[in-house]
Amino acid sequence: MIRKKLEGNGLWESSRMMLPEHKDQILLRNKQEDNFQGHRPELDEGELERMFRIVQNSLQYSFPVKVRMYDPQEMLIVAGIVEKIDPVAGWFQVGGDRFPLADMIHAESP
Repeated sequence: MIRKKLEGNGLWESSRMMLPEHKDQILLRNKQEDNFQGHRPELDEGELERMFRIVQNSLQYSFPVKVRMYDPQEMLIVAGIVEKIDPVAGWFQVGGDRFPLADMIHAESP
């Protein structure tokens, strides 16, 4: 059976018979993952160091990066090669735009 996603509610067609508690949990998890209008997540020191190292490697070796930034209004993904980093002022630059280092939530390098 091919499952297709229903439009709008984010549930699968084969899961129409869901308990309300399960539906609430799925919607809550999706909202947390999207980080829309949520609180800034608290990251541990190890995760912050790992993300900063990825940004530094992009600058040094011209690797492309994909950085998810905290924004209470929308999903913000910064993708490209880091051009500059100013750790004292707390920003990095991609594509001519500056982004606060403190707003990084997740960083990855393909």
